[in-house]
Amino acid sequence: MITPMPSGPTHARRFNVRDYLSRDELRELTTRSDARGLLEVAFTWGVIAATLAIVARYPSVWTVGPALVILGGRQLALAVLTHDAAHGILTRSRRLNDAVGRWLCGLPNNVSMRRYWQHHRRHHLLTGTDDDPDLALVAGYPTTPARLARRFARDLLGVSSAKRVFAVVMMGIGRMRYSASTDVEWIDTSGRSWGTAIGTGLRHLGPIALVNLVGFSITWLAGAPWLFALWWAAYMTTYSALLRVRSIAEHGCTEPGPDPLRNTRTTTPGPLARFLLAPHGVGYHLEHHMVMTVPCYNLPRMHRLLRERGALRGALVSPGYAAVLRDVTRPAAAA
Repeated sequence: MITPMPSGPTHARRFNVRDYLSRDELRELTTRSDARGLLEVAFTWGVIAATLAIVARYPSVWTVGPALVILGGRQLALAVLTHDAAHGILTRSRRLNDAVGRWLCGLPNNVSMRRYWQHHRRHHLLTGTDDDPDLALVAGYPTTPARLARRFARDLLGVSSAKRVFAVVMMGIGRMRYSASTDVEWIDTSGRSWGTAIGTGLRHLGPIALVNLVGFSITWLAGAPWLFALWWAAYMTTYSALLRVRSIAEHGCTEPGPDPLRNTRTTTPGPLARFLLAPHGVGYHLEHHMVMTVPCYNLPRMHRLLRERGALRGALVSPGYAAVLRDVTRPAAAA
């Protein structure tokens, strides 16, 4: 089972969320629900199924193009749900949380929830420090508009995802140390037997291969196996671009140090951007860092309460993702 981290604010030296939220309010905000958690997962998979069904019924450039964007957004949604499940807060039942988080959220995105958690917990402990394992995700910002455009071009051309898939394989067979960031640390495997290498690969990559086989089998039985290729096309293109936007928004061009109001950003977009870029309350990242045990479906309420009580004065809160991208792109940034 995944062991959740203790509740409470990450950095109490400069900000204490209990100065703004009562004990009863915190208890309500951190209450998990099996029904609500399953509803979040069902909604994402419902959108995926509906998107694939529409493309199968009306295959054309007019359906495939939007489907790539929608599927990439839903893959981001699965990543968000994996994140909540890794924290142990997606559902009330721990067994249900771990099973749903692993098999319905993480593995369809080629992610081991357990290994992800081992990496991600360090991000929470070390946010705002030079030892944060996710620093590489937002390295190089601010940047120029041209350089940011080239990064998105690499995403949409599949270069970024090709590197990610290669890393998943290398980490799976034990040649590369696991990371959910872009850092690469090779492991010396000289002297390791082939049997050990195969066993390591089967243990880490076997479940991923199994879920992909199930996905292909479902599309094949539905008479449209090419839909599985469409799923992977989104994973290789739009998902990478949307994942980049999310990473930039959360910690790009924030301030180092222990103040959670300045080392993390919350983004409050409109409905369309929320559907594509901020599913399941992921935009409320500052609030998540304040109290890590608040489920995604309770973060909007937490944000409203903190905003109404003046807790977010001076905090990094952006009105949308376009504003975030403007903030991290400056013509002379790389001059």
